Amino acid sequence: MMTIRKPELLAPAGNIEKGKIAFLYGADAVYLGGKMFGLRAFADNFSLEEIKEMADFAHRLGRKVYVTVNIFAHNNDIDKLPQYLQDLEMAGADAFLVSDLGVLEVARRIVPDMPLHISTQANTTNYEAVLAWEKIGVKRVVLARELSLKEIEEIRAKTCVELEVFVHGAMCISYSGRCLLSSYLTGRDSNRGACTQACRWEYTLMEKKRPGQQFDIAEDDRGTYIMNSGDLCLIDYLPQLMNAGVSSFKIEGRMKSVHYVATVVSVYRKAIDTLFLGGEKNFEAWHEELEKVSHRPYTTAFFLGKPGSEAQIYTTSSYEQTHDFVGIVTGYDEKLKRAYFEQRNHVAEGELLEVLMPDGRICKITLKNMEDEYGNTINCAPHAKMKFSSSVSEKLLLNSLLRRKLQ
Repeated sequence: MMTIRKPELLAPAGNIEKGKIAFLYGADAVYLGGKMFGLRAFADNFSLEEIKEMADFAHRLGRKVYVTVNIFAHNNDIDKLPQYLQDLEMAGADAFLVSDLGVLEVARRIVPDMPLHISTQANTTNYEAVLAWEKIGVKRVVLARELSLKEIEEIRAKTCVELEVFVHGAMCISYSGRCLLSSYLTGRDSNRGACTQACRWEYTLMEKKRPGQQFDIAEDDRGTYIMNSGDLCLIDYLPQLMNAGVSSFKIEGRMKSVHYVATVVSVYRKAIDTLFLGGEKNFEAWHEELEKVSHRPYTTAFFLGKPGSEAQIYTTSSYEQTHDFVGIVTGYDEKLKRAYFEQRNHVAEGELLEVLMPDGRICKITLKNMEDEYGNTINCAPHAKMKFSSSVSEKLLLNSLLRRKLQ
């Protein structure tokens, strides 16, 4: 019988701050992109020095850092690849995510001791493909998002390599992100890290013999969003994924905010720990937390079978959320009973705010006796990243997040 192991919680790191927050809020590992060979050209990708800083931070906590090297390389990329891979190894990367067979072959030759994970961009959708990757020595396969639980279970039963599955985040209209739409419309190739998310745009229909005459294919008068998917959320199905033997639960979102990363990681950390230890399930509270961050309506996508129209958002490309992120705790003086903050959104004296702490606790505070960083009395903090403080009786942990319920 298969022994059920506690799955890794893998979080996105769009920059150093987000990576550290992910670890502080419970991630076992983060994935990030360097300045080259990654698929997030518009994220705050990491320099080699920053990767080393992130890896050092992770290793002090007993955690890991995985670096994406998952573009589909062209000939002129290959010459620069060997030195880059060696530099990443020296910086402390714990594994590389790759999708291109040529990149994988170079990595096996140049950094033979580096664990290799097959990226979701490789579109691995069946057990024969997993076995093929397994035969050439990869440690882990990130399965395509287009698989059902039944398919994941069958792959697990017929293979030995580690399996990684996306459990939360944005979905793509094309197979696991392999899309040419952005390239066709803007010249920016999603398969080389420059996707413009053209699938989220508004569209109208134009018939070939009627140039300039546009026809709505819409549910409202603003146009339609025929390729706009909902966001994946599998919080309810973590027990099934754990029983299926999935090694790593992956959260999408290197372009997302600190608030998003902290909140989503915190929820999935609580859920994994609770479910693994057989504790009391609290799906209602976990869902409530996940509604607080910016997201499109949630869907289970392909997990329960081929999705229908309910997985697509045809009438808008806008996001929804129940709370705004307004600040982060930078310190607490127990003697003065005073908390210190860095502002991330306009906030004022007398406001009732919610605090999410790195250990998962949530409390409420009211801002009072506000002062700026020089000790001057103020009634609001209107400036971006403004330093301020407030009287707070309960001790707030460093890097706790302040958020305000939307009306």
